[in-house]
Order: sequence, then C-alpha cells, then structure tokens
Amino acid sequence: MRLKISRGELLTGFQRVQGVVEKRNTMPILSNILFEAKGDQVVLFATDLEIGIRGSYKAEVLQPGGVTVSARKMYEIIRELPEGPVTITSGDNHAVGIEAGKSEFKVLGLPPQEFPAMPAVDSDPRMPVDRKTLSDLIRKTIFAAGDNNARYILNGILVTLFMKDKKRALRFVGTDGHRLAVIERELPDGKGKGVAQEQTAIVPKKAALEIKKLLDENEEPPEIGLSKNQMIFQRGSLLLLARLMEGSYPNYQQVIPKENDKRVMVKKTELEGALRRVSILSREKTSAIKLALEPGAITLSTSNPDMGEAKETIEAKFEKEGLTTGFNARYLLDILSGLDSEEVLLEFKDALSPCLVRQPGDPDYLCVVMPMRV
Repeated sequence: MRLKISRGELLTGFQRVQGVVEKRNTMPILSNILFEAKGDQVVLFATDLEIGIRGSYKAEVLQPGGVTVSARKMYEIIRELPEGPVTITSGDNHAVGIEAGKSEFKVLGLPPQEFPAMPAVDSDPRMPVDRKTLSDLIRKTIFAAGDNNARYILNGILVTLFMKDKKRALRFVGTDGHRLAVIERELPDGKGKGVAQEQTAIVPKKAALEIKKLLDENEEPPEIGLSKNQMIFQRGSLLLLARLMEGSYPNYQQVIPKENDKRVMVKKTELEGALRRVSILSREKTSAIKLALEPGAITLSTSNPDMGEAKETIEAKFEKEGLTTGFNARYLLDILSGLDSEEVLLEFKDALSPCLVRQPGDPDYLCVVMPMRV
C-alpha cells in the first residue's frame, strides 16, 4: 500500500475514532484502526464490537492495500506533523511508514485479515434529523444516564420515535436511578417518512457521546435509523453503527412527581454560582447540600466536620410555606448545564419527595432529582 493524503484529512479521520477505539487489552487488535486505500480514497474503520465508525477520506492512492495500526500512536504522530502532504506506505511485514516534510516514522501494524468485519448495515429506512435538534436531545439527557451502573440497562438512553399531534417526534430519556431527564422534540414536516409508527431503542451512552461529537463537528445534516439490533448514524460518507442494548427500561413515568405545588423561580446563573461555591466544602463522596426555601429566597448550606461550613442565600420567587431538603449539588449542576433559559423553575412537594426541574417556556423538557438526607 502506498498513498498521499493531506495532513488535515488524515487528522480528522483519526480524531473521529479515538473515542470508539477499545482502550483495554482484552483484544489487542481492537486498539488498532483498519486502514484501507482504494480508488481515490482511504477508508478508516474502528470498532469496540459494540460501536463501529467508518469514514472515507480523499487521497492519492499510488498502490491499493490495507493494514491495521495503533489508532492512538498514529493520531499522536499525525497531530504533531506540519501541514502539508503525508505519504503512507505499508510493507509485507505490515509495518506502516509515515513521511511528512523531514519527518519519518515506522509503526508496527497487524494483518487486516485479523480485524473484525464491519457489521452489515440494515436496510431499514433512515430519516433526516435537524443537526441541532439531535445534538440538544443528547446534551439534555446524557448527563442523567448511568456510568457503569450495576443496572446495566441504565447505562443507555431510551430513544422513542412516535406520533405526536399527527407529527413524528423523538423522545430521549436518561436516568441512573438518582436523577432523570426527559425531552421530546417534533420532527420537521416530512421528516421520518417511511419509518414505522413507533419505534423504541436503548442506545449505549458511549454511542450517544460519539454521535454528539460528530454532530458538533460541522453543520452537515445527518440521518438516523433504528432497527431491531442497531442504531445507524450517517452523515455523508461517515457511518456510525451502534449495537442496541437488550432489556427492559424502567417505567420512568412513575417517578415524575405530579403533585409538587411549591414552585420556586430562580435565576439560573445565581443558582449555579451558589451551588458551586457552597459545594466546595461538602463531602466529596456525596456533594450533599441543604436547600432551605423561604418566601423570596433560597438558602444553600453545607456542613462538613472535616472541612467546615458554607452558606449562601439567593433571591427567588416563592411565596408558600417554606421547607428544608437536601440534594447532591453535582446532580443539580448537571441539570442546570442542560438548560438554555435565564431562569429555572424548581417544583417541590415536601422534604422527602423528588424535585422537578423545568425550563420556563419548554413543557417538553423536564428533569427529576431525588432528595437525600443531609
């Protein structure tokens, strides 16, 4: 194999696969990337057996061929190269030569035959989705999904394509058992034609994060598809396949409080700032803080026998009988990071009930955070 390619094209390709490449050494080949040169392009493919990402990049192919090479080492090398053309070659022993300017590298590779094959792409219809809408759906729910949660299914996001007021809509749900985020967005007219009336899938959190990165790269419109076993994300020649999680997602509707009649309106930036400052002295494991509601104000406080105490009062629009409750400050901060409004609406029932967090003017987005004893 021998080819010439611009450093920028190559860097883009290797940047995209870094989050997918398997970091653990259970199968050394999975820390590599499949590098194939044919026609007038290079195809890069990486997988961890749960997620696969494939992209094509324009190149001058002098001799077609393929090899697998360390994704991390190649990325580190390309990142440090000067702008300009890069010549890449591979020999009979699968070593990869890299030349750019006055720099020369030789990286040991593995036979391409040992690399897992790209899964077959289901032919189910795909639908165009507004890039910003899909990015927001992920951003506003992914923080609530679990990280290595003991309940495996909570490490994913529940995605539902359904009919709403005779229009197609997408609903994303994330929860780790301590907090919950639910958002719905209608698809523009005509989007999703040919797709079954309602489809539900549980997408791994890692896959959602990788899709979010790709969405934020540029404004090229994407397409998504849901089948029985996989989610397909496509944008131009870039394709990401994610194996769907198997299992039953919990009935999240039953934890959304219906009778929270104590409503507090507060400025988002003031609440964020107070949470960050007060939580500095909270216990590291729990980030526990107290919220004391009183007419016209919220007082945040924490007490840590190993560190000290902190307290701050901020203005709030609240007129009912007060209450004192406790929450994980980090959970509240995660929720606030997903809100785009200047104010935030907090709804309480009593000290031991979940808090409902809303963005004023957006009835289709809500978050729930469970209380804790402080």
